[in-house]
Amino acid sequence: MPILLVLAMTLVAGTAQAQIATATFETATRAEAIATITATCNACAWDVAGREAVVTSLALDGRYVQHLPIVRTGRADYRIMLGQVEPGRHTLVIDEDAELTSSELRGHSRATVETTAFQLITASARDYAAISLAPIIYARPDTVGKYTDGPVFMWYEIEPSARGTRYRYSVIFTNEDGGTPADRLMATWGRTTDIEYLYSVELNAKGEILDDDIQGPRHEILPFNGRREGRHPLLWVSTSNNMVLPQGTTRVRYAPAPIAFPLRDVSREAVMDTYPWLYEVMAQELKREGKIAADPPAGRGTIPDPRRFVFVEGCGTLAEKGLAFALRVGTQWISSDRDRSDFRIVRDGCFRAAIPLPAHATIRDVRALRAQVFARAGKNNATPARLTRINTAFMLDDHFVPGTSILHWEGAAELRPGGPPVELAIP
Repeated sequence: MPILLVLAMTLVAGTAQAQIATATFETATRAEAIATITATCNACAWDVAGREAVVTSLALDGRYVQHLPIVRTGRADYRIMLGQVEPGRHTLVIDEDAELTSSELRGHSRATVETTAFQLITASARDYAAISLAPIIYARPDTVGKYTDGPVFMWYEIEPSARGTRYRYSVIFTNEDGGTPADRLMATWGRTTDIEYLYSVELNAKGEILDDDIQGPRHEILPFNGRREGRHPLLWVSTSNNMVLPQGTTRVRYAPAPIAFPLRDVSREAVMDTYPWLYEVMAQELKREGKIAADPPAGRGTIPDPRRFVFVEGCGTLAEKGLAFALRVGTQWISSDRDRSDFRIVRDGCFRAAIPLPAHATIRDVRALRAQVFARAGKNNATPARLTRINTAFMLDDHFVPGTSILHWEGAAELRPGGPPVELAIP
């Protein structure tokens, strides 16, 4: 059966704390339900303490489904999972949770829901397995009511396996409170959001689960042995850098509907390029937490405005070495590592760094890009690193949308510690 799309106009309530909207839909068969809620909150400001978000609580046919924080200023779409539904008529009720809503927004009808679109995915649909197995994420205890480290986006990748097909689910959190400092994150990952693989599952040709796992504390891959709701695994964020366990104490939970996003010759950060509002929420949380400064020295844990950075993505095999990119602006070379070994990239595949430009410089002032590797203590420093691609080099515009890339390169360059760097001119 094809995917069904049902549209329902919502009724906006005028009361302060209580119901914001209701919407109904019908299905003739059992299905996984997804709702796209179009909401407006002009007073919401994720970067302003006391105005971070209107937090809503959603119930389907009287049963709690999840919380949905309205974190974006103005009008925006929020695509969420409602879980498995049986044939018949169903009612979604959206309430403000006054206890969790920011203090200045609480109980004033600051958020309105304009429409709700329902997508019903039946067992015969191509993406039924991916949606029906997507995890439901319970909040980390110290984030409830704190407007930090929110799991705001989920995507999945599909990989063939020896026995069938594997689905891998990753989540973008707005930040990580207990992980890497902001300046090192920008130097080594090109963002301050926290992107984590949380769950994967292998299916046979009949759609039966063969095995599944989660990313637990200390990045250990653990077999999943927890509870499910329908086929959705229930995961609790359990560490300050957003690892998960199959049990926990919190009851507040989130279920962003996952988007299929294949990563072929690109980094995971390419997801953010496709959904630029993630950069804006990232920057807003940094600002509210006091992590943005004018020209902070490296190692302070603060950064300039993310719109002053050039985001560079390369691909290759580093063979256990550290890599840094540098940009020539006028006669000055500005390096992503800021002369710190812990600010260097140390992973293979496709990777990003972000380099802050001087105040008032623009991407048109960049004249060349350089890639250089460095030895690491106790690592293999004999085998050369290989750089095979520069995918992109861009800045964010005033609205945090990635601008046009100034460079794309493919080749096969060898890099050795102490040897010459790869240098690419930019017209």
